[in-house]
Amino acid sequence: MKKFARILAFAACLLMLLGSIPVNAITPYSTYTYSIDGFALVSPDAYVPDRIIDSTNIYYDGDPVEIVDPRDMFVDKDKNVYLVLGSSNQVVVMNSFFNVKFIISTFTNEHGVPDSLAGPSGVFVAKDKIYVADTDNKRIVMFNIDGSFYKTIEEPDADVFPEGSIYKPVAVAVDDYGRIYVVSSTTYMGVIAINEDGIFQGFVGAQQVSISALDIFWRRFMTAEQRAQSQAYVSTEYNNITMDSNGFIYVTTSSIAESSQQGAITSKESKYAPVKLLNTKGNDIMKRNGFFGPGGEVNVSNLSTATITGASRIIDVAVGPEGTWSIIDEKRSKVYTYDNEGNLLHIFGDSGTQLGNISSIEAIAYLGDDILVLDKSAMNITKFRRTEYGDLLISAIKNTNERNYDQTINYWRDILQRNNNFDSAYIGIGKSLYRSADYEESLTYYKSAYDTTNYSDSYKELRTQWMSKFFVLIPIGAVILILLIVFFFKYAGKVNKATALKVGRKSFKEEILYTFHLIFHPFDGFWDLKHEQRGSLRGAFFWIIVTILAFFYQSIGTGYIFNPRDTYSTIFIQIISVIVPLVLWTTANWCLTTLFDGEGSFKDVFIATSYALAPLAMFIVPATIYSNFAIENEGLIINLLISIGFVWAGMLIFFASQVTHDYTFSKNILTTLGTIVGMAVIMFVALLFSTLLTKIMSFIADIITEIAYRF
Repeated sequence: MKKFARILAFAACLLMLLGSIPVNAITPYSTYTYSIDGFALVSPDAYVPDRIIDSTNIYYDGDPVEIVDPRDMFVDKDKNVYLVLGSSNQVVVMNSFFNVKFIISTFTNEHGVPDSLAGPSGVFVAKDKIYVADTDNKRIVMFNIDGSFYKTIEEPDADVFPEGSIYKPVAVAVDDYGRIYVVSSTTYMGVIAINEDGIFQGFVGAQQVSISALDIFWRRFMTAEQRAQSQAYVSTEYNNITMDSNGFIYVTTSSIAESSQQGAITSKESKYAPVKLLNTKGNDIMKRNGFFGPGGEVNVSNLSTATITGASRIIDVAVGPEGTWSIIDEKRSKVYTYDNEGNLLHIFGDSGTQLGNISSIEAIAYLGDDILVLDKSAMNITKFRRTEYGDLLISAIKNTNERNYDQTINYWRDILQRNNNFDSAYIGIGKSLYRSADYEESLTYYKSAYDTTNYSDSYKELRTQWMSKFFVLIPIGAVILILLIVFFFKYAGKVNKATALKVGRKSFKEEILYTFHLIFHPFDGFWDLKHEQRGSLRGAFFWIIVTILAFFYQSIGTGYIFNPRDTYSTIFIQIISVIVPLVLWTTANWCLTTLFDGEGSFKDVFIATSYALAPLAMFIVPATIYSNFAIENEGLIINLLISIGFVWAGMLIFFASQVTHDYTFSKNILTTLGTIVGMAVIMFVALLFSTLLTKIMSFIADIITEIAYRF
């Protein structure tokens, strides 16, 4: 009996414990962001599902409002919710508690004739007017804020529209000056800008489409009429539009080739981005400062939902508080939220039938702090409530916008306590420290987020402070360095001049210092290298080793700004990367020149080519050292130094071949091209031989295994 009583007591405690857990504590989806490597990082939920609004809880005059074919949704500044029902030809207007205020459907137009909407697809509210994209009637209809009819704006008449084009407005946005921006589902020239009188004012922000190499090839054989009719070579249409408080236009498109779209996300370029922020001139002004450009899913092939692959299909965008904004992915029923700098804040949502899952996502809108998501298949609206973690994110961004940097740091640190993988928090703290002139500490936070751009800005300030502190020593050090270089070359010149008169074997020092004459005087330098024995195999191996060490130092010694992920290669890899091309060039060049009256032996070619590598080390090492003191904008100088080293070495290799084999300039060009082809042939034969050898070894191993089994 006592045992039974204990079981009942334990069960009661368990029920009480379960009852204390909030219903929304466990969401049917994961919230995550992306690392710099493109891996998903799970984070706390920024939004959790709160309730579903459907036909069972929306009433008008005591009757339920049937939600059929929902196409768009909008929330105005007074938190009124506008729901567009396509097949019902209605716009349902509700307050923030989803109580229906009125329904726009039929009206009497300006001609006194009864009229009605036909297949509306979009709605926008600006000032005291409601703008409805009346798709099937091919017009924009304006209503007063109380739902009474105001006027109709018919299809704009302009010569710039292609002949036979169809005007089908599916989305609309309006700025503070009354200019109307219309997205037509069959218009490829961009967003259509008109005024309230329907007068066409131009196209805004034409979206480019990618063209495959095959399309370019076939286009050469098209007639002028076929090219004009081909839509594969004109701009891609947009599918949705909205406007922020500053009058800038957010537009989305889902007609870009998936490879081009993912390339734009990875490179953070605007050309093929699926979402853009346009000014009134049509220029994309969106900031893309995150690890990846805004545009949906980053890793489209290694997701938890393996059945969904390919680039995101972005179909709507909504502007949130403090400059944040969100887009939705029709493929995955996910919501992607970014800040005004283009940093990813969070991703949430999934397809399904549970509370919080969306069967077929269609539209998104912000209702104050909450997010509304429209489900076309389930014919309902899911309201997502912002969590404490989401509140912290917005508070941090708000204080940043208001320049309350001390408060900002506190909020970002609170966020890191809940999500230490959130890179934007590290960046936010770093920016606050930077604005407080605490540059050195800000470097630590930027480094944690691999943010080389802001790291460079802070380091620039530190470098300026250091330079001002040692202002006198810097020019003195520069003068001393220049004098040392000048004295070294004078000394090398003196040794080389004395060695020219020396008979017999040269010392190792003399062979090495001769390089500094050869690199400036390649013609007589390579001639003396061969005929006067100014170099040797030991000198050649010295410069090979120096080149290998230079590349290895570049691998491990490059400054953080230019190698933030601290990637490096081993000394073995560097040996292979130098020796293999050198041996291939020497072998191919000697084999070819033997057939074409070349005067150089294999040894001559090897020594001359090895000595020609000297400029690589002379420029790579200083460039690598400089990378530890340079800022991001000075990367061009580093690349220039390295490029000079490669170009100089390439020219020396070319002249080494010409002088060693006593060729004319034109003949040497042909020989060089032939050598490059020969290198490719040797690599192909080596690959073929290694593959064949592998198969033979595998065959022998199988025979041995079979014999072993039989015995």
